[in-house]
Amino acid sequence: MSQVSHGAGIVVDVAIVGGGGAGLNLVLALDHAARASGRPAPSIALIDPVRRSGQDRTWCWWAGPQGQPEWVEPLLTRSWPTMKMVDGVGASRTYDLAPLRYQMLRSADLYAAADAALERLGGVRITAAADHVTDGMPHAVVRAGDERVRASWVFDSRPTPPTGPASTTLLQHFRGWTVRFAPGAVKLDENVATLMDFSVPQPSRGVAFAYCLPLSADSALIEYTEFSPAVLEPDRYDEALRSYLARAWGGLPYTVEAVEDGVIPMTDATFARRTGDRLFRLGTAGGATRASTGYTFSAMQRQAAEIAELLLADRLPVPPRPYPLRHRWMDAVMLRALDRGYVDGPGLFAGLFADHPSDRVIRFLDGTSTPADELAIMGSTPTPAMMRSAFEDVSARLRRRLNAIR
Repeated sequence: MSQVSHGAGIVVDVAIVGGGGAGLNLVLALDHAARASGRPAPSIALIDPVRRSGQDRTWCWWAGPQGQPEWVEPLLTRSWPTMKMVDGVGASRTYDLAPLRYQMLRSADLYAAADAALERLGGVRITAAADHVTDGMPHAVVRAGDERVRASWVFDSRPTPPTGPASTTLLQHFRGWTVRFAPGAVKLDENVATLMDFSVPQPSRGVAFAYCLPLSADSALIEYTEFSPAVLEPDRYDEALRSYLARAWGGLPYTVEAVEDGVIPMTDATFARRTGDRLFRLGTAGGATRASTGYTFSAMQRQAAEIAELLLADRLPVPPRPYPLRHRWMDAVMLRALDRGYVDGPGLFAGLFADHPSDRVIRFLDGTSTPADELAIMGSTPTPAMMRSAFEDVSARLRRRLNAIR
């Protein structure tokens, strides 16, 4: 497979629009699949107005011993085999995650690995915004600045409105500080990740919690997160982080070494994976974000690995459905219950881990659970609240269908 450049512009097999996590995962997946199989890789153009480098974000997700592509392991910053959860009144419990683990990948390492992979693939990088993406036969066309790229397949990860309406939309919004405590002031347990510390003040709608992900004995990523309808003013996140650090570590001195922010949509709206004969969506734009938890990265990996295999086999590279349809319905019910206040958010999440094996809960949160897992989990949730949410969700869907045919 080859890349051609002539008067009509650049001609490639694959155009990847967007150089964030989803697009770069596909670059890495194609490079790994080609090297592992010995098959020729497709020619690639990566189109994004920014060439990212350095540390500007962190991805965290759950994984099992064989639950992720081989190329991920060397890039990991940290992983934790044990987690601690703190409920709304400050009581904590520790859980062994085996055979799963919680792990971290920092953006600087992903960007560097993707740059090297793109060079090995002989790909072209276009540092311009994609102004127009047009479907067509035998090529789709991407116009980016002065460049015109013709591609057999276009994978677009840019933010896009959903293709179907939502009954509930929340945002997962957060700020994280990488902090370093004064020498000798504290000794963090580097094997324990504190996830969902619900002892922080709760918003009027939704739920809030803090994270502590130790990076060494005296440094950690400390994060304040909300699932709520709207983002906060910047100083509100800083205030929440200062308050949490003061309460959890008794006012010990620390230095903030890095700051990162993020906003992830949590919605039961639908997103199309395919938008034309030769156009596909990736990442959050293609529905890879789990609506009830915000987890995205492992679904992006799964999609990228399967797309790479399809491309190398010269088959139609439709991104796989990131989650089963039954998960979309369960997410809609849970989102509605959280948003309307039918359930106590801290109690719900803390109760799931208290009532079930941790690996079952994690599979559910990550979107890889089995029907047996889900039946067990549904049986332990507040039945009246969830039934009310489910009934309202079904009613809302019926109303939309009736309105659509009138």
